[in-house]
Order: sequence, then structure tokens, then C-alpha cells
Amino acid sequence: MTSADLSPALQTLTTMFAPRAIPWALMALNLATFTAASDLRSDLAIPGVTSFFPGDAGYANASRPFNLRFTLEPVAIVYPETVQELADIVKIGKANRLRVSARSGGHSYIANGLGGENGTLVIDLARFTNITVNPESKTVVVGSGNRLGDIALALNDYGLAMPHGTCPYVGIGGHSVYGGFGFTSRMWGLTLDNVLSINLVLANGTITTASKDVNPDLFWAMRGAGPSFAITTSIKFSVYPAPASVIIFQYNWQLDVEKAATALDTFQTFVVEPNLPPEFGAEIVLTRGAIAGNVSWGLTGAWHGDPSLLNGTVAPFLAAMPPLHGVTFTPGNWIESVTVLAGSTLNTSSAPDYTDTFYAKSLMTPEASPMSHAARTSFMKNLAYEGFASNTSWFFQVELYGGSNSKINAVPADETAFVHRSSMFTIQFYASSFNNAPPYPDFGFTFLDDLVDGITSNSPKNWDYGAYTNYMQDNLADYKKRYWGFNVPRLVALKKTLDPTGVFDFPVGIND
Repeated sequence: MTSADLSPALQTLTTMFAPRAIPWALMALNLATFTAASDLRSDLAIPGVTSFFPGDAGYANASRPFNLRFTLEPVAIVYPETVQELADIVKIGKANRLRVSARSGGHSYIANGLGGENGTLVIDLARFTNITVNPESKTVVVGSGNRLGDIALALNDYGLAMPHGTCPYVGIGGHSVYGGFGFTSRMWGLTLDNVLSINLVLANGTITTASKDVNPDLFWAMRGAGPSFAITTSIKFSVYPAPASVIIFQYNWQLDVEKAATALDTFQTFVVEPNLPPEFGAEIVLTRGAIAGNVSWGLTGAWHGDPSLLNGTVAPFLAAMPPLHGVTFTPGNWIESVTVLAGSTLNTSSAPDYTDTFYAKSLMTPEASPMSHAARTSFMKNLAYEGFASNTSWFFQVELYGGSNSKINAVPADETAFVHRSSMFTIQFYASSFNNAPPYPDFGFTFLDDLVDGITSNSPKNWDYGAYTNYMQDNLADYKKRYWGFNVPRLVALKKTLDPTGVFDFPVGIND
């Protein structure tokens, strides 16, 4: 029977009383939500474990992402102290049908440490900060809550070092399972290439280990796509004697569009010369030009070899370039060079971390098919004009992954889940709001999207470019292909086996 079948009087009564059903339904829903939250709070009331729920004092600070362009509300943020506590929390999350995410340093570009979406149970690894160095075996075991600066300091006490990025506040947990590029990477490989074994917790709460000999399939997946499969609690790395001396170099030019595009081609040609030493780590840094139509074009990096050989190494490149606008050399020992590149203290407990509001993209160019003249010209033209007028604060880094004698590209593409073993460059496109705070300007999205589209649309149709997971993007349409390439089918099959209910799912992960 519908309301049209009722008498006018009954229709009036129905109209009067029907709205009362809605508040009761809402009350029932709110009660159920409150009960579920209350039950979860009770479940997570583990002695020694700190938890923050929405509305708690401290929740806002605990849930603040590195990139303030994102505003997410985790169902709870939990700080375990032991591996067993962490495993129990994963089980609680699974039992409550929640997605669970680990946060190491919290520097994910798209807030993956907070789950990448609302309603995630976040496990913060801030208390997993043990560092055990074995100078005889040249290995180190680090808790997954450690940050890069603190690890560098601990290793330096023994005259040791390992490859990693320059930002001291980045957490080793995410950095090492997605890549980990630094100026020593052509010499020592990526951070993940130096992983010997991983202690971790699976989606069902099982505590286990992965290495080449134990759970080798899981070990393979963890090095390139780790957060989709397990939570790392500690990682064992190979480490190296720290270089006796390092020279940080910066060569700078102000170039118009054509000269800037030609300079990029000059660098592409230079790095494939057979005698380029692995001790040469470099990137091109592109920033706003001094005038419209120009690009600030810089070559910066670190030389880890005999100091007397740097000039001879770079001479062929400089000879093919326009006159220099400026040059700076900063010599020092290993830890001094790490500090210079960090631009801040390496002791992350001595100064607070920072936040930003930004949009970032990445593009990994194939060494076998360098960027075409049309692609390079489009890139530099967008920087010189659209970039000059942009209402964002931006920089772009063209990081040298390949070139002759690169340890990164010496690894077979199927050796790890990190598939990009034939790339020449990884380009990071990064644009912040001018005051580094929300709101983020719409033009920032258009600017970066146009840049990348200009490069790819002016390249061959079968141009086999990729994207870098540590510069993760939340709106990359074909993200699985660009991040993991031909390794995707194997990763998806492993995901179905190791995490069939999607406990460790997140929007840009290995999901079905």
C-alpha cells in the first residue's frame, strides 16, 4: 500500500508521525557507531600502548600529515612498544574489519601513513628506534621507526654509511621498501638493494622474517611494494665504509628555453660515456628563472672519489655547456656532507619536523630512449613561462639513476618488486603553496599535470616510462603499471595469498 491508497486523515497522520522514525534511525546508527568505537577503544586498551581516538586531546597532532593538502581521520592512532603488541593490534584491526596502516616517519606525499583514506587504524612505529651496528660484518639492524638522519649519525660513529635520501626526517620503514635514492646510489644501489632481511608482521598478526632464504617471495615483494603485504618492525642492511672525503658541487646557469633543453640533452649524452665513475652522484635542479623565458638550471650532487679527479670527470660536460653563472664546492668528511645536503640537523629529536602543502608527480625516463628534443623543449618552455607566472613555490629534480657503472641498473628487473632497472632519470615535480599552508591553489595541479603531459605526449607512443613510489601520486590513473610494471601480476597473486581480506589495502597499493 502506498500513501496514495490512504484516506486524507491517515495521510495526515502518516505525515505527522513518519518524521519521528528518522531520528530514531539516526539514534540507532549513532549508538551503533558509538558502541563500535567504544569496543575498539576497549580492545586497544593494552598496558603500555598509547592510543588516540577522534576527539581525544592529542589526536589532531597525531593525525596531522606531512602534506597538509590531505585531511584524513583515522579511526585510531596507536603507538605500540613491542612487536607482540603490534601483532595484537593488527589482529584487533582485522577482527574489526578495519584497514590497518603503519606510519614510520610520516613523510608519505599522499598521507599513506594515515591509510590514504578515512577510517584506517594507524600503527605508529615511533617507539621502534633501536639501532644495532655490527662493524665486523658491516651490517646494521634498525627499528622501522628510525629516521634517516639518526641512522646516519649512528653509523658514522663506526665510520660506516649506507645509501639513502637527503631529508633527515624521512622514516626508514617506507623509504627502504619503496626505493631509497641518494647521491651514493650509483655507487651502492638503492636503500632497498641493501636489505638483507626484514622482521615483520603479516595481515593475520603472524610475526615472521623474510630474506632470500626465508619467505623469499615475501622478501621479493617487500622490496618495492612492502606496505601492501606486511608491517616491518626492523630491517637488516649491508653498510659500507664511509668515504674519506666528499665534495658537494653546484654548477648554475640561467638559460633560455632552447639552451635549457639542449643542456638536458648534453647531460643525457654525458652520463652514458663509459668512463663515468660510480662515485659521481648527481641531479639537475630546475627552479624559477630570473626573468620570464628563462630557467634556473643547476647541476648539483656529491663526489665520493679522489678529490683531485672531480674536475676531470665533469670537464667534458662543462665544455659542452654555455658559460657558467656560478659554481660552489663544499668539501668535507662523510657526515659533514650528509648534514650539508640535509640543510638541517641530523638529530631529529633535537628539532621538530616540518609540514608542507604541495602536489608532486614523478616520471622515470628509460635509458634506452632518452627524452626527445620536443619533450625537452616542452618541459623547459612550461618552466620558463607557466612556471615563472605560477602562484606556487616549485622545484624539479632530474635525479641520475642510470648512466655508466650505475649500481641501481646492475640489478635485474625481476630481482625485487622495484622494477625500474633501466631508467636514466627519475624526475620529481614538486610545487608547494607559497606559504606552505592550505589551501592549495588549483593552478598547482594544472601546472604539474601540463608539464608531465607535455613530456609524455612529445615522446614515442611506446615510450616505456615509469613513476617512483616514494614520490607517490594520488591521482595517477595507471599507477600499477607506472610504479611496478611487469611485476604487477606476481604482486597481485602474492597479495591474494598473504592478505586475502585486504587488511593492508590502501588507495594506491597492490589491491585487486
